[in-house]
Amino acid sequence: MNYQKFIYWLRTSHGWIGLWGAVLGLLFGFSGIWLNHRSVLKLPTAQVRNNAQVALPDPVPASAQEMSAWLQKTLAQSAPANSVRVEKEKPLPWGERAMQPERWVFNFGGPDTLIQADYWRGNRSVGVTTTANGAIATLTNLHKGTGMTVPWILLVDTLAGSMIFLSISGVLLWVQTNRRRAIGASIFTVSSSLALVFAYLRLT
Repeated sequence: MNYQKFIYWLRTSHGWIGLWGAVLGLLFGFSGIWLNHRSVLKLPTAQVRNNAQVALPDPVPASAQEMSAWLQKTLAQSAPANSVRVEKEKPLPWGERAMQPERWVFNFGGPDTLIQADYWRGNRSVGVTTTANGAIATLTNLHKGTGMTVPWILLVDTLAGSMIFLSISGVLLWVQTNRRRAIGASIFTVSSSLALVFAYLRLT
């Protein structure tokens, strides 16, 4: 591939990949601004949370997988649990022989409605917390990937990859089509330095 063909390919790819990420970019842009300034932009999240106890069948499901299947049916969920977390039995900080029983945590639903089921091994019931989100809270969950399935996460990964490609290809195209390279190099250096400084200050 010669130089002219490479530039043509780079410009074409830059345009198409930018179009692919445009809609998701707007979604993440708006929600990112709100998350970044949520202490100032006090938009109503309109969350409604309900707590309940659900009695277990007899016999009690013997494993986390069996419990997950039973909860999906009992809670009338169309899809399996998004995540299943098992916390092993461990000693409590007080008492020589006091032990905290094994804990199973199940998460169902999506960005608009989240259901968390909490079970302590040996109990006869499961604690269920249902959170119904308004538009702003749903948008926030989409941004953070809360309650989202693997396809959505992979789709967001394509957006992240697109942003990386657009950044690199944008710099290369600017260098090739603009004669004020010294100014561009200065802007790029300053922006990169500021990003690194703010990241360092945040981590320290």
